[in-house]
Amino acid sequence: MAHLTVNGQAREVDADPATPLLWVLREQLGLTGTKYGCGIALCGACTVHLDGAAVRSCSLPLAAVGGRRVTTIEGLAAGGRLTRVQQAWLEHDVPQCGYCQSGMIMAVTALLAAKPQPSDADIDAAITNICRCGTYQQVRAAVHAAAAAAA
Repeated sequence: MAHLTVNGQAREVDADPATPLLWVLREQLGLTGTKYGCGIALCGACTVHLDGAAVRSCSLPLAAVGGRRVTTIEGLAAGGRLTRVQQAWLEHDVPQCGYCQSGMIMAVTALLAAKPQPSDADIDAAITNICRCGTYQQVRAAVHAAAAAAA
């Protein structure tokens, strides 16, 4: 049995230590907001936080997660209130098909925690998630809006 802390709750899962965290989250814990995209940690649809840092869960083995805090998209909003990033996403009409959005929101949330007022260059360097719908300009606007909301 592996012991995890996911979205603030202690959880136990019976899975092979080599199983990617993505599949543990989706298949064993029912947290389907984290998406499968490419399976090789390139697209970012599977992005979650591990101790506050954005990581690609499709390539992260369960064995590397023990004793650390995992946060998924389901764990961001508190008490039914959206985070400033989620709110900015809605206000700037970022979602198109929506498939990449949970990973993108997780990546942006980690960026703003590390760098509260990022430049366009900071955004480009940190947000490497792929959006097939091409909403990168809306993403940039939403990141700046979320940063301004915290200032």
